[in-house]
Amino acid sequence: MKERFKIKRWSLRTRIFMSMILVTLIASFLIAIVAIYQFKKEARDYHQERLERKEIAITEHMNYVLSTTTYPMTAENLPLIFRERIHELANIHGMEINIYDLNGHLLKSSKAAFSVDTINNTISPTILKVLRSTAEKRYVDHKSYGGKTYRSAYSYIKDNKFKPLGILNLPYIEDDGYYKKETNNFMWRFVQVYSFMLFISIIIAYFLSSYITKSIKEISERIKETRLNEENAKIDMGDSPQEISLLVDAYNNLVDDLDESATKLAQSEREQAWREMAKQVAHEIKNPLTPMRLTVQSFQRKFDPEAPNIRQKLDEYSKTLIQQIDTMSAVASAFSSFASMPAQQNETLNVVKIVQLALEIFNEPYITFHSDEPYIITRMDRTQLIRIITNLVKNATQAIEENEPNPMVGVRVYRDCDKAMISVKDNGKGITIENKNRIFEPKFTTKTSGMGLGLGIIKNIVENYHGTITFESEQGQGTTFLVQLPITRPEGNEMETNDKTI
Repeated sequence: MKERFKIKRWSLRTRIFMSMILVTLIASFLIAIVAIYQFKKEARDYHQERLERKEIAITEHMNYVLSTTTYPMTAENLPLIFRERIHELANIHGMEINIYDLNGHLLKSSKAAFSVDTINNTISPTILKVLRSTAEKRYVDHKSYGGKTYRSAYSYIKDNKFKPLGILNLPYIEDDGYYKKETNNFMWRFVQVYSFMLFISIIIAYFLSSYITKSIKEISERIKETRLNEENAKIDMGDSPQEISLLVDAYNNLVDDLDESATKLAQSEREQAWREMAKQVAHEIKNPLTPMRLTVQSFQRKFDPEAPNIRQKLDEYSKTLIQQIDTMSAVASAFSSFASMPAQQNETLNVVKIVQLALEIFNEPYITFHSDEPYIITRMDRTQLIRIITNLVKNATQAIEENEPNPMVGVRVYRDCDKAMISVKDNGKGITIENKNRIFEPKFTTKTSGMGLGLGIIKNIVENYHGTITFESEQGQGTTFLVQLPITRPEGNEMETNDKTI
């Protein structure tokens, strides 16, 4: 069962390769079997035909002797008729000759007198019965012993009137030495030829299996690289087999359908995002509208121009309205900033100088700055870089608990290979595990105020300049945000020029 499972897991290329080798081996094995069978059949046919030829020649010769003898042609005179001639016949035809009477008793043999005792003096009753019952009055007995095969032909000796006088027996030893030698020679040549053919078959099978599976492997690699939100190239293999062409067409149709689905999905996601954003903006705008309405209604109901503190109340009402208007303005600005892509006004900037400039607006004494070197150059918009630092430092200060005895926000700028690294670290309350995967989502916030668009805007800016932003946080210990921006190597006196202008 394990071997069967392993075979099922073979690659198509391995299966084709092994199948072709197996077919070659089976073909060579079958050819060898057929060749050996053919040699053996030819040997049997040869001995059978040779025995028949010898028997016909000896019978004709014996008929001639019978026709020329002076003895009466009777069964009793057969030993006298062939007393001398039987040896002559045996020598001429190269065969042992035995003559039996009609009852199967030996009358005369061409063997020497001292070896007559090794001859069967009688014919078995079974052979006599078969000989008498056959229409041809002829029977060939087959025997094997001592590693040799013997044929023994039995037929009737007849007079000129076709009356049986006795039984002629011709023992014949099948000498297969020649055919065995030919078989061995053939098998040796066969092994040599088919060993070479097997070697050629292995090479052909290897390249043929590689050729057959090359197209399938290429299609498989393309399918692995296919992504929903990426541009997927179609396959063009030119003139390829019909099965491969059908597979290529199916893949190309899949790419078309995938592109169409990706377009529809992207459009659907954009529409959904804008719907959610519109709901959020509407919600944020409605929040200040309610107190504004209540303030105006209260002012309308309680307004008394003669009241002694009417100007103070008017100032209070005005401040409340202005505060809510500012809130709506902040909402509109945040939404506008998130919706618009940052303009890529690429400037050659010294990141160290810009970060120091961005930190000047903060008055908190626990905000510290450190840089490993005075110059780290990148190309991006100065305003956007200030915006990144301002937002991260502001979030860091807001994350620190009010009762924290030793608040700390550390900003560090350093170089890491070809990246400018900006680290903003605080010892605030940290980010919970459930919020870590949502920290860059639009409109997600853990604060009681704001729309939660700040980090989403920062991520959008950083990635737009081919950078990355990541963070590490431990709840109750603090958070560290890390911004990576590509470094630009200044040419000529560009360093001095930027140092003067920034």
